Amino acid sequence: MIIDDSNADARTMHEIALLGRPAGLLGRRSFLAGSAAGLGALALGGCATSDGMSLAEAQKLYGPVPEEKFPIPAIDVTHVDPKYFRKTVRYETKEAPGTIIVDPGNYYVYRVEGDGTATRYGANVGRDGFRWKGDAYVGRKSEWATWTPPKEMIKRQPEAAKYARGMPGGLDNPLGARTLHLYQNGAYTLYTIYASLDAESIGNGITSGCIGLLTQDMIHLYNNTPVKTKVVVLAA
Repeated sequence: MIIDDSNADARTMHEIALLGRPAGLLGRRSFLAGSAAGLGALALGGCATSDGMSLAEAQKLYGPVPEEKFPIPAIDVTHVDPKYFRKTVRYETKEAPGTIIVDPGNYYVYRVEGDGTATRYGANVGRDGFRWKGDAYVGRKSEWATWTPPKEMIKRQPEAAKYARGMPGGLDNPLGARTLHLYQNGAYTLYTIYASLDAESIGNGITSGCIGLLTQDMIHLYNNTPVKTKVVVLAA
């Protein structure tokens, strides 16, 4: 991920957010507890969400994926605003079917379906000052990718030094179960679309420019996205 030396505080919070998992290194829950991001959780009341999806349907959509190399736990959907649940929506665009469009201002990622609709996913995005816009493409795809912390991070957080040669794929790995690596003009941008198990991150700006989807959503997008797919990141 892109690291901006001009804002060490934001960078540090980004690293905490990435390293944190339900059983992760630095405890993302404690980080969120004192931030506005923690206010993004919305308990679901009654039998149906405001978006028309029942709680049972949401729990099924974001249920466990036991057949994975590292069995994926269910998402606690009571910590996700229902408007961020995966949904097919009307979406008019001139972009070709299959194109991924990131709308960081509204915390959505769209996959254009080509019939005036798109599959819409809730997302986490870059923090203020770390957001970017422009066109890219999926240069490569990874399942359970290895993650390597940058040297600057290791200097500030020595506990990350044990991963200097790479953190193997797994539930605690910041890149999660699936990763789309974004390229421009043949070069890796260091930005990714990645899988997150952190329900409370959706609808918030927590990264240094990468885009996170709930793991079950990311697997769905990954399976429908070939290498060379165009990615358009809108202005926030």
